[in-house]
Amino acid sequence: MTGRGGTALLAAPAAVPDTPPRAHGGRALGLLRTARPRQWVKNVLVLAAPAAAGRLGSWQTGARLALVFALFTAAASAVYLLNDARDAEADRAHPAKCRRPVASGQVSTALATGTGILLGLGSATAAALLCGPLTAALLVAYLGMQVAYCVRLKHVLVVDLAVVATGFLMRAMIGGVALGIPLSRWFLITTGFGALFMVAAKRYSEAVQMEGAEGATRALLTQYTTGYLRFVWQLAAGTAVLGYCLWALEAGPVATSLPWRQLSVVAFVLGVLRYAVFADRGTAGAPEDVVLRDRPLAVIGLAWVTLYGMSVAGL
Repeated sequence: MTGRGGTALLAAPAAVPDTPPRAHGGRALGLLRTARPRQWVKNVLVLAAPAAAGRLGSWQTGARLALVFALFTAAASAVYLLNDARDAEADRAHPAKCRRPVASGQVSTALATGTGILLGLGSATAAALLCGPLTAALLVAYLGMQVAYCVRLKHVLVVDLAVVATGFLMRAMIGGVALGIPLSRWFLITTGFGALFMVAAKRYSEAVQMEGAEGATRALLTQYTTGYLRFVWQLAAGTAVLGYCLWALEAGPVATSLPWRQLSVVAFVLGVLRYAVFADRGTAGAPEDVVLRDRPLAVIGLAWVTLYGMSVAGL
């Protein structure tokens, strides 16, 4: 429709660009968001082996563990940057992931890739120079495994679960390796299967929530059944509890008034049972969210830390 002089009164609607929404903030902020600061809490696991061995009482130990924490955080951030750069196209088609800095265009793919490579190489080099060859080897192994996961292994049934759980286990190992602490086989079994329990519980929750939906947040979820994932997290939980019990009972006699290490089994089992409530409901999301947001689980965790700490202190 036109008015006097042929001027258009009604213009055709402007075409809506088929691009994801651009996130607010500069490139530096975008890089920080891509590095997943919320995930850094997982790296507190570097304290696991030193705490279990009662080796947290000196400034030298604290400084070394702070360095290891920083290096592992840099390595994990490198993996997140490389992963988002690789998956940018797929993330743009996802309703939530399209807002990630790389997918939205806030951070270029080249910048994310370059920053990830620099962080990975820098963390490995610093570990070799400041922490020793074994620590550096473990960090390099973590980086190699995670890059392989991003490229291929996350599409392989069962292997994807094992790789993610092993990432947690490596976090728990590296603190002991950096301080030269011998790692008990029961410590490794408990930590490894405890990690598998949480990973499988998260996958199970994702599978339950996507039932009847049009798509999956993880393509591999369509190849798992909820029954199988339930079996995995139940098996892993049982193995972790068994490993912890054997670990607690194997400890040699200590001159304490009460068997605090053995009593800590009660708190550990209660913690597993409480976490399993969320797994069974299909609401066990990211492990750090479950642990930090559930007050009863936090209280149980504090009770376990107290009992185990009293054992280590020989009270």
